[in-house]
Amino acid sequence: MKHFKTLSAAVVMLTMVLAFAGCGENPPSGGEPALPDDGDSENTLVVYFSCTNTTKRVAEYIQEELDCDIYEIVPETPYTSADLNYNNNSSRSSIEQNDTDSRPAISGQIEDFEKYDVVFIGYPIWWGIAPRILYTFVESYDFTNKTVIPFCTSGGSGVGNSATELSRIADGGEWKSGTRLSSSQSAVVSWVKGLAE
Repeated sequence: MKHFKTLSAAVVMLTMVLAFAGCGENPPSGGEPALPDDGDSENTLVVYFSCTNTTKRVAEYIQEELDCDIYEIVPETPYTSADLNYNNNSSRSSIEQNDTDSRPAISGQIEDFEKYDVVFIGYPIWWGIAPRILYTFVESYDFTNKTVIPFCTSGGSGVGNSATELSRIADGGEWKSGTRLSSSQSAVVSWVKGLAE
C-alpha cells in the first residue's frame, strides 16, 4: 500500500511537471490559433529586416502564402560587408549589438500601421539576439490589439530569447513564441498553415 501511495504521488507530480512544461514562452492563449480564421489578408502584414536576403526570402514565402502586405525595414545607412563582420569587434554590427541602447535609424515608415491585426516580424539572429534595428522598429509603433508573430533566420543559432526581448520593449500586442525558419519554401508554408490550426 505504501508503494502504491508513493507511485500515485509520483504520477501526480509528473503530470503537474508536464503540464507546466507545456506552457512555453508566450504560448497562444487558450489554445487559439495564431492566425484568425477569417481569411482577411488585408489586415495582415509581414515585416522583415534582411542584409543577406535569407530573411527576405522567408518573408516573401509568408507573404505569398497569405497574399498580404509586406514591408522591408531599410536602414537609413545601409550595412556593408565590413559592417557585418562578426569576427571584427570594431565592425558596425559588433558595436551596435554590444550596445543595449543602440537604435539604428530606419529609412521610411509604415503607413496605416493601425489597420493591421496580425504582424509577422522577421529578422536574422546576430550575436544571439535580434539586430538592434529591430528594437528601433518595435519602439516606433503601437502594437496594441495586434497579434505579433516573430520569426528568425540563422546559420546555426536558434531564436533564443530574441522575441521575448522585443516583446518586452513593445507597446502592447499579443506576442507569440518566436521560431527559427529555414529558407525552404515548403517548410515555411507548412509552418504558416500550422498557425491557422
